[in-house]
Amino acid sequence: MARPIPYPNSVMKRCSVTKLWGGRFAGGVDPLAWQYNASISFDFRLAKVDIQGSKAWAKGLRKAGVIRADELDLILDGLEKISYEIEASEFYIQPADEDVHTAIERRLTELVGAAGGKLHTGRSRNDQVATDLALWMIEALEVIEKNIKEVQLSLIKRSEKDFGIIINGYTHLQQSQPILLSHWWLSHFWPLMRDRQRLAELKKRASVLPLGSGAMAGTPYPIDRKFLAAELGLDSISPNSIDAVANRDTVAEFLFTASLLAVHLSKLSEALILFSTAEFGFIHLSDAYTTGSSLMPQKKNPDTLELTRGKTGTIIGRLTGLLAALKGLPSSYDKDLQEDKMPLFETYDSLCLMLPVMAGLLESLEVDAGRIHSALNPAILATDLADYLVAKGIPFREAHSLVGQVIRKSEGLHVPLHQLPLKDFLAVNPAFTADVFDVFDFEKSISKRNLPGGTAPAAVQEQIALAKHLAGL
Repeated sequence: MARPIPYPNSVMKRCSVTKLWGGRFAGGVDPLAWQYNASISFDFRLAKVDIQGSKAWAKGLRKAGVIRADELDLILDGLEKISYEIEASEFYIQPADEDVHTAIERRLTELVGAAGGKLHTGRSRNDQVATDLALWMIEALEVIEKNIKEVQLSLIKRSEKDFGIIINGYTHLQQSQPILLSHWWLSHFWPLMRDRQRLAELKKRASVLPLGSGAMAGTPYPIDRKFLAAELGLDSISPNSIDAVANRDTVAEFLFTASLLAVHLSKLSEALILFSTAEFGFIHLSDAYTTGSSLMPQKKNPDTLELTRGKTGTIIGRLTGLLAALKGLPSSYDKDLQEDKMPLFETYDSLCLMLPVMAGLLESLEVDAGRIHSALNPAILATDLADYLVAKGIPFREAHSLVGQVIRKSEGLHVPLHQLPLKDFLAVNPAFTADVFDVFDFEKSISKRNLPGGTAPAAVQEQIALAKHLAGL
């Protein structure tokens, strides 16, 4: 099972450190204003990719002749030591560390001296954080994609395990037509496939290098930006420095894609909640994915599924919040953009729980085939009854009306449709003959729907094979 990208819980240690941008200011910053401004509490999880970007930038500075070879060695060695400290939870955040970028640069200078102060030459935190986000996003997308795949694999396993079970299909939450349960399971596979496709497209758009854009006007040093992109494994470089530092499209796209993914999980959750009720009884959830009541001993609550519904609303809220923050920004970088990280990270963390939980729940639940069969209502074969009349030359619209009259007669007499006497069928239309009762066969009904994408066993087998191929099985 894929896991969230780890990030350390750093220890706060009190000491006096000079702010990296403090030269312009004569007075101190109000403590609450400093806390309000700082992002170190949540952006430190970018440390890994920040170091990755800094190594590439140092090499770019050396390639441009801005720093000496020995200085490059010192910087790379210092960054490697910092990476070790972070992994070992031995990196200490200082009170003046405003964000992850200043914390790492401060520690680098402590380790290597003046050479560390040269790393930021020609670089701004504006293009630095945009680069960090691109690198973090690509890694995060790969993790989410793997987790989606696990849910898809669970759905495929269910479709194979439950193959042959016929269930009432529902539209408007009303019994509609018979379908294979396997067909229903796979109806939740394909939305997840589209989610994976969106993530793949987003990964391409995220693979653009902002580094070298500076604060907003570009860098005056002869930095080879294509070299930097290659060093970082990115596909291309940003064409406009102003847009590069302001662009948060990929964050918004991620939140949209995550919202739609969560909606798909929520829809599946709602159906499973209904199917697990005593009124339906189609499925039984494993104890591992349910909870009890503090008051009612008999309760077995589908809390994990309910939380998926609830978290979906929260994820959608994060998307709308970010869009509201972006809509009024004039141009280039504004501090409002600092509000992009919390919704991004929180949504990622939510998905890294929601998806594995759903995969495990699907594989562990039990299907009550007997209960599903007993719930089948012959009335859902009404469309087949209309097709029966069509086969006898009656236009479908007329056939539809005639079957409606038969159903009304059935309900009026309180007799199930398939037990209605032949004379009552004939009273509606003489086209009904004794073979009308052959229509009331659920297996025959689904076998007729053998087009690609249909619910016939052969069509569903083809669908399973395609799903396996796309899921990499």
